[in-house]
Amino acid sequence: MDTLSRTRAHALIGVGEVRHARVRPALHRFAYPTYFLMLPLRSLRAAPCAALKRNRFGLISFHDSDHGDGRTDSLAWVDELLSHEGVTDADGEVWLHSYPRVLGLTFKPVSFWYCHRADDSLAAVVVEVNNTFGERHCYLLNGPTLAFGRELVAPKVFHVSPFCDVLGSYRFRFMRTDLQVPADLSRSGFARTVARIDHHDAEGLLIQTSVSGELRPLTPASLRAAFFGMPLMTLGVIVHIHWQAWLLWRKHVPFFRKPAPPSSFITR
Repeated sequence: MDTLSRTRAHALIGVGEVRHARVRPALHRFAYPTYFLMLPLRSLRAAPCAALKRNRFGLISFHDSDHGDGRTDSLAWVDELLSHEGVTDADGEVWLHSYPRVLGLTFKPVSFWYCHRADDSLAAVVVEVNNTFGERHCYLLNGPTLAFGRELVAPKVFHVSPFCDVLGSYRFRFMRTDLQVPADLSRSGFARTVARIDHHDAEGLLIQTSVSGELRPLTPASLRAAFFGMPLMTLGVIVHIHWQAWLLWRKHVPFFRKPAPPSSFITR
């Protein structure tokens, strides 16, 4: 049983960085500090986290309507999605790795739903992607090879960047590193998470992206530290996306017009 499963009653906050490296046709790399939420939604349904402003304004808050089909119960949405796709054994904890709202503003390029069975094994991962055109698409990863640390592949069908054609595949890898688990969860971080997405096209590796961070209990103190460390994080995410696009344009990376979104909301 992994660290997150042993502490599933506790909402977490991760503090780390986003990394991106493009290898063709021009080398382009960047890394930015970030923070994110890691929320055990089944546990929070039974016992809400007092420190987390949920579906209401806060310096840092979480709104269910920012996910899925926009309803006020995002856990019900992901449960319905999995049932519709034939995943009937994800009845354990559902951990959502996602950006929060900051000062009421949000943009979530990608969120990860880690859906467990009752025995704490991983039943499915839903990768929820948003682009800057207001569109959303989900990649559903499941099957006998699904596990933390293993490479998982899905075809790329959703337009994210005007500097990438909608071709090739994504190779996902989700990792968790256990550190010493303190008896008192008010102490500092106790685990680390890494989510990697590599984009391959016909010529091979094109882009490597990852978000990683040290996890710690979500408390008023940890929320304040995250907010005052990066008080304009949401605005920073949006500005960084456009700044990096301008740098790619300066490097003469080819530009691709946005195609119509995929007809299906889910890619298996």
